[in-house]
Amino acid sequence: MATEAAREFLIWSGRLPANAVRAFSATGSAGLHALIDRLYRLTLSLRPEPLLDFEQQVAGMPRETEAERLVVQRIGQDIFRKSLVEYWAGRCPITGLDQPELLLASHIKPLAGCVTDAERLDVFNGLLLAAHIDAAFDAALISFADDGTLLMSSRLTTRSSAVLGLRDGLRLAGLTPRHATYLAWHRRLLSAADARPLATSRNIGV
Repeated sequence: MATEAAREFLIWSGRLPANAVRAFSATGSAGLHALIDRLYRLTLSLRPEPLLDFEQQVAGMPRETEAERLVVQRIGQDIFRKSLVEYWAGRCPITGLDQPELLLASHIKPLAGCVTDAERLDVFNGLLLAAHIDAAFDAALISFADDGTLLMSSRLTTRSSAVLGLRDGLRLAGLTPRHATYLAWHRRLLSAADARPLATSRNIGV
């Protein structure tokens, strides 16, 4: 949690309290409120909270029929989305879009490729994306390097990338090293010949 919070808040440079790994600095009551609220929301989204929530909600539920399995899956998807909304502070990390109806909770490694519930519910296996960006990501027309650099397939036309607003220098903000394993899986969906940084694969006027 400290790693994620460090992306958004100033780190305290003074002497740390006993047993503290990291401390943050806030200015005024509004700053302190924002810090506490963010730490609380991160706590809700990080492991093991989503998995514990899921296990509590589905405890004792039958999974013998397809309808029953779909109900369990829907509960998991709702928890996963809630975790991503908390983690990404309700905004698409690429576009900044913050209208909930236009945001989709996208697995980086698809559900079909996940082996355990922990992997399916891992907040680091997800991105909260604007719907048009999610469509391109889900179709493996775009992906991201570990540092957030946009990668795109040659199957994505110049016109489509322009309409989608995929321009030179666009980066996904807020990634951590814990996203890396999942992103590596997703990048394998793009061929080595097709995947490249946007700056070298397209020249789009802004």
